[in-house]
Amino acid sequence: MKPSKIILPIIVVSQFCCTSLWFAGNGVMHNLVATFGLNESALGHLTSAVQFGFIVGTLLFAFLSIADRFSPSKVFLSCAVLGALFNLGVIWEGNSLASILVFRFCTGFFLAGIYPVGMKIAADYFEKGLGKSLGYLVGALVVGTAFPHLLKEMTHAFPWKSVLVGTSSLAVLGGVLMVSLIPDGPYRKPSQKLHLSAFLTVFQNGKFRSAAFGYFGHMWELYAFWAFVPLMLKTYAAVHPATNFNIPLLSFLIIAIGGLACVLGGYLAQALDTKRVAIMALLLSGICCLISPLLFAQTSGIIFVAFLLFWGMVVIADSPLFSTLVAQNAVPELKGTALTIVNCVGFAITIVSIQLLNFLLTSTSSHSIYMVLALGPILGLWALSKKSKADFE
Repeated sequence: MKPSKIILPIIVVSQFCCTSLWFAGNGVMHNLVATFGLNESALGHLTSAVQFGFIVGTLLFAFLSIADRFSPSKVFLSCAVLGALFNLGVIWEGNSLASILVFRFCTGFFLAGIYPVGMKIAADYFEKGLGKSLGYLVGALVVGTAFPHLLKEMTHAFPWKSVLVGTSSLAVLGGVLMVSLIPDGPYRKPSQKLHLSAFLTVFQNGKFRSAAFGYFGHMWELYAFWAFVPLMLKTYAAVHPATNFNIPLLSFLIIAIGGLACVLGGYLAQALDTKRVAIMALLLSGICCLISPLLFAQTSGIIFVAFLLFWGMVVIADSPLFSTLVAQNAVPELKGTALTIVNCVGFAITIVSIQLLNFLLTSTSSHSIYMVLALGPILGLWALSKKSKADFE
């Protein structure tokens, strides 16, 4: 059965709308610091709070097999509405750092019912060409993640709270679109019972394990890069005073261009090989980490931005490809749970890398700190190479 042509666009638009919640706090970080008297380290803490909430959410969703036992579209809507409400909590005038951290944690918790569940919905419709479909889907996540930076630039004449109101409104819209236009997919195999051991049993499959470990290496780098893009631009402008960057707009472009890379990666995977294209992207992003200090030293702002745009592409291009490999090698009845588990572990890793960069940032003024992000691609490539001989060939 061939799915309707509107299915994928609706899933993509819904995913974009809802994942705009992810970096809503980052898009108005300067205003949060000024309004609530936060210090500069709040960037890492608030980003990590969302990630930690997502991890706790995915743990619970995986443990209870939520995405496999209940209608994924209804789960998506419920989490979109609740995530939107907690996102709005940040505009409360009585906030402190602690209360904002709680609101961002809860937003992250309900994103666990949006991002992996959206991939589950796509996998229920597109058994063939899944890599291309997830390319569009993760591309929507990327643009949604970048969108608060653009919204901040577009609404600079309005109160900063409009960014949070806008992203919450989009999230509700995305949830309504999903539940009203996307019924359960033809390849959905609902699970009738709890699988409390699923967290361990999914990793017994060698092909699944290899794809998951590659994804974990990719995640070490990804969200730390995204979180610190505005700071990279700010740092470069401070070192080279003649530079005049529009940081919100450039931050949006550098992150959002990864959406195009996800789509291109999906098409390349069809023409070449999913695993091979993923390895290529992981290798290139690792190289970007290692040479990043050299780019801070050179004097051309155009070259620096071009480098970050390229990095923004290769840092995410492999994400839908790893998710494709995970979905294809998971037990059908536990596909949603498997995707959620891998997301859970991957996002746990992002907290470590973000906090490590946060610590290094306060400990040294060296521009070499972003080289530590290469650790993820290196270990991911090693795991893929090691597993491929036994399991993939």
